[in-house]
Amino acid sequence: MESAAYKHKVQYYETDQMRIVHHSNYIRWFEEARTDFLEKSGFSYAWMEEHGIVIPVLGVSAEYRQMVHYGDEVFVLPTVVQFNGLKLGLRYEIRNVRSGELTTTGTSSHCFLDADYRPLRLKKEFPEVYRMFADCCQASGM
Repeated sequence: MESAAYKHKVQYYETDQMRIVHHSNYIRWFEEARTDFLEKSGFSYAWMEEHGIVIPVLGVSAEYRQMVHYGDEVFVLPTVVQFNGLKLGLRYEIRNVRSGELTTTGTSSHCFLDADYRPLRLKKEFPEVYRMFADCCQASGM
């Protein structure tokens, strides 16, 4: 499954006094796009939690290239760039819908745990989930 862009319209509460998006919101947008990606894959966070799969965030980063303002619409494109069955890495690009300009890039890293917070090997326990992430990683050329 190829990742699809998630569309977000900037809300007033996401901005500072200058109507520029506060830096903390980009991390939220990464999560929104990741959640949307998982739902479209057929393995939503809700599905995974129902099956005892926990996916904590190990790290996240963002690089801000251009300002995003109140009322702008952006596309957030998550791409699986690393996956080994235990750890998952994603890269994100945020682009202004109107201009197409790249405004932000970022990454997040995750691991897979069982309901008791022990490492979970997807290939053995959930081969269909493993295959989906492996295919996404392969499609991105990683």
